Amino acid sequence: MKTLFINARNESGERFDMLVDGAKFVKIASNIAPKDYVDAKVVDLDAKLVLSPFVDPHIHLDYVYTAFDPRAKNNSGTLFEGIARWSETKGKLTKQEIKDRAKIAVKKEILHGTQYIRTHVDVTDPKLTAFEAMMELKDEIKDILTLQIIAFPQEGMYAYKDGDELVEKAVSLGADVVGGIPHFEYSREMGEKSVHRLVDIAVKYNKLIDVHCDETDDPNSRYLELLANLSLDAGLLDKTTASHTCAMGSYDNAYAFKLMKLLKASKINIIACPTENLHLQGRYDNYPKRRGLTRIKELNDNGINVCFAQDSISDPWYPLGNGSLLAQLDFGIHAGHMMSIEEINKVFALITTNGAKTLHLGDSYGIKEGNAANFIVLDAGSAWEAIQERVATIASVRNGEYLFKTEPVIRSFSDKMSCL
Repeated sequence: MKTLFINARNESGERFDMLVDGAKFVKIASNIAPKDYVDAKVVDLDAKLVLSPFVDPHIHLDYVYTAFDPRAKNNSGTLFEGIARWSETKGKLTKQEIKDRAKIAVKKEILHGTQYIRTHVDVTDPKLTAFEAMMELKDEIKDILTLQIIAFPQEGMYAYKDGDELVEKAVSLGADVVGGIPHFEYSREMGEKSVHRLVDIAVKYNKLIDVHCDETDDPNSRYLELLANLSLDAGLLDKTTASHTCAMGSYDNAYAFKLMKLLKASKINIIACPTENLHLQGRYDNYPKRRGLTRIKELNDNGINVCFAQDSISDPWYPLGNGSLLAQLDFGIHAGHMMSIEEINKVFALITTNGAKTLHLGDSYGIKEGNAANFIVLDAGSAWEAIQERVATIASVRNGEYLFKTEPVIRSFSDKMSCL
């Protein structure tokens, strides 16, 4: 069956049409006349903004909606108390419970326009309960969302007994990505050892890398440098991602700008989680309090691939979150000083194409002829309007079929409004 989607708008507000045959885009042009495709169903998108689906490159689906467990209460609001509370909580969780909570979060993400997610899954558990739950979920939802799974040692590769072996076991069982958390190891030497180990695992199994890296305000936490260097030497290049890199916000400029050269050469991806980084970092500061974010603007300006992510939805690290990447974009560009007119018109890349590059989706991602017909519709006519008005995603199409669509909202005004 053919469907002709007409009257779409791109980020600049320019009109275009999309002809879909079955599950694929077959023609994309500024104006495809319906008379040329008399056998196609015509859908008028009403001059709304059409984008490639959002990509959430960093979330913890095994943790979602655990914030209300009394055992998970994080009184200090710090990263390290969050890990401690999770350690005390996770042993009581069942596979079905983990899947049920994750499905709620996935549905919320889809309703906010996301069709691609990379989730960290805690494998510092000899039973690998959460990992098995996420592997099952990945298969169950594959028709509506693409899910990548990271073998993530939340309590450390070496701080947790045999953590590195559990990471490798999960990778051998099908995890897509190798994770790590070097700044949580007991010493700098063990942190460095964990980076070497995770790169070795990735090379051995031909996997991607995504490391919780320098998620601290400590300017002496410099595992990003080691990760980028080892990745460059191993020829992994853009297969490697560093998440958070909050310490970069505390580095002195001489070191930070020297580091930029290595990051650019390594082609490493950087993920910032704006709301979570703002919430967790700066907790040990008096005033002035640090923002807790990596150098988003400087990285972006230096041609390094940067993207934004949700990270948490109501867990011991972050009590809020609803899966809206548009909210992350809003917070991120404000806190990251990316608010010039020119920047605002381009920042959707931080939750679309840049995220797709991080997930290594290649040419299969995007609104292109021959690709899967995946796109979302926002209630705006341009990128600027969508960001300024904080609009909703009103439809999501995957493989040529609607995942959901929203009926138009009709607002009735009182007579008192007639003066406007």
